[in-house]
Amino acid sequence: MTPEEMKPYLEEVKAWKLKDDTKKIERKFKFKDFKEALAFVNKIGEIAEQEGHHPDITFSWGYVDVELSTHAIGGLSVNDFILAAKINKLQQEDKRSEAK
Repeated sequence: MTPEEMKPYLEEVKAWKLKDDTKKIERKFKFKDFKEALAFVNKIGEIAEQEGHHPDITFSWGYVDVELSTHAIGGLSVNDFILAAKINKLQQEDKRSEAK
């Protein structure tokens, strides 16, 4: 995908940023502690397995960093943006359940 082709997809996945090389998108998530971060990583893992599309994830106490790219093509594909949207939805669901 060219940067121009990526624009509409980036608009759909708020808070995800195009990395400098335009071959990955990334997002940083914040949590109150390690346990919440780990739980979020596990939820991402479940979706990644279902999709057969696996992000690079780094996490520790209070944060989760996610990078998406399609390794087979050495860059971004529509699948990366679909998975980003599903990860965003996970976070929104977590926030709603905290509010209850």
